[in-house]
Amino acid sequence: MNVVAQIKEPVNQEMELFEKKFYDSMSSKVALLNRITYYIVNRKGKQMRPMFVFLTAKLVNNGNVNERTYRGASVIELIHTASLVHDDVVDDSNKRRGFFSINALWKNKIAVLVGDYLLSKGMLLSVDHDDFDLLKIISVAIREISEGELLQIEKARRLDITEEIYYEIIRQKTATLIAACCSLGACSVQPGTEHVETFRKFGELCGMAFQIKDDLFDYGEEKIGKPTGIDIKEQKMTLPLIYVLNTCDDQQRKWLINSVKNHNKDKKRVKEVIAFVKANGGLAYAEKKMYRFKEEALELLAQYPASPYKSALELMVNYVVDRKK
Repeated sequence: MNVVAQIKEPVNQEMELFEKKFYDSMSSKVALLNRITYYIVNRKGKQMRPMFVFLTAKLVNNGNVNERTYRGASVIELIHTASLVHDDVVDDSNKRRGFFSINALWKNKIAVLVGDYLLSKGMLLSVDHDDFDLLKIISVAIREISEGELLQIEKARRLDITEEIYYEIIRQKTATLIAACCSLGACSVQPGTEHVETFRKFGELCGMAFQIKDDLFDYGEEKIGKPTGIDIKEQKMTLPLIYVLNTCDDQQRKWLINSVKNHNKDKKRVKEVIAFVKANGGLAYAEKKMYRFKEEALELLAQYPASPYKSALELMVNYVVDRKK
């Protein structure tokens, strides 16, 4: 059994029922919309987000979930899917997870409207059932994701990102959604308890480690989901590069900045940048930080009694930093 299947095992039944409820939550009277949402459901990824929701809920509630947990997981997936559909338009992307993107098949105008529709369905699913506490968690996440993306765009123009700003960007862009999944799982079954904040923090730490792992893939050898050097080509400031920029001498720094700004399409130059970052400890430093976030997440879990859900979440945290793609 692969790792993802092992993580999923304690919530297999919930995940099956969730898929049905999630599909139903997207239904519309418009045939075109139903065709598109059917396509979206059939190209699903690993479904880490709903897994986080159900595992957290079962961990803090003696193995039990309720209808609020299912709604919360559906809302997170609806809103996350909306953001991906919009992202593909923003990035002018034709593929997602090996499938054609919505904008590639149905054009930008339809993709933006579908994203808006999914967003509104997510909000209404919470409002119709008075899940205002869950809606607040999700709304904060949406705001932070947008701010993080814009902060990254603003800073990327000048390539002067400090490590602090980098953490703030990845906290908002990546970690905030995983934090929302975990706090929402806890809040769906134990509203108003300290578990909600504990698991928000846990999800945030997982998300930070996850994003640094993604950064490290840019310097990898093997073929993975994204081509090596893609972050450099897109002038994205990642932790290995930031560390080296802040520790090398002025001349090397000028060469690095010039390479990323003006020669990011030159394959030979990108390879030289990757080699330079590796040789100057950028990867080792980023790995050290990633493992620190992992350890902090595991420390938060340590205070809970042993259970299949706790074991699955520990496995998830380790998978985040050990995965190959």
